[in-house]
Amino acid sequence: MAPFFIRARFHHSNKRFNSQLKNGRKHKKGGMKNMQERFEKLRAEMEEISMDQQNIRQGQRQVREKFEGIETECEELKRETRIIIQQSARTQIKLALMFQILKASEQADHATVATLTHLLRYLYLTSYIPIYRT
Repeated sequence: MAPFFIRARFHHSNKRFNSQLKNGRKHKKGGMKNMQERFEKLRAEMEEISMDQQNIRQGQRQVREKFEGIETECEELKRETRIIIQQSARTQIKLALMFQILKASEQADHATVATLTHLLRYLYLTSYIPIYRT
């Protein structure tokens, strides 16, 4: 009787297995719809991510352009600062020469006055040549 008992168990469990297969088929049809919905959601999310990435790239381009503009402006300011420093240095030299001319004139040292005056004229004539070349 024992073998029949085991058969009955297998037969019983076989029915359960068959009913699970039928239920699985029902779920598979629903699963395909569910899978298609997931696929559509993923496609929509991918499109959204792609749009976000394009926006990020565009923002990066704008930032790069602004940064390059700032760098250009910075270089221009550095150049202008160099020019101002050079002009200031020339002015200081000219003032020092004028002061030396006045001192030599007070002491009646005409040779020194003539030499310094000649140097001062030369500086005025060549004032367009920068002192520091870069």
